Amino acid sequence: MSDPSPSTHEQAAEIREARFGALPERVPFEDMVEEKAVLPAYQAVDAHDPDASAVRFSCLAADLGL
Repeated sequence: MSDPSPSTHEQAAEIREARFGALPERVPFEDMVEEKAVLPAYQAVDAHDPDASAVRFSCLAADLGL
């Protein structure tokens, strides 16, 4: 089996470019990143409350007393 001639690859590239056009320019990484200032922490909300986690704890075995 012989390799196709380079002109075949060039023709295919020309057909592809005519059909789809050129690729868009690459977007720089700096344009894809957005930086926002962090809001100050609200201690009353952010504080860990171990008793509150027991309210959200759900386990069937614990509910059945197993």
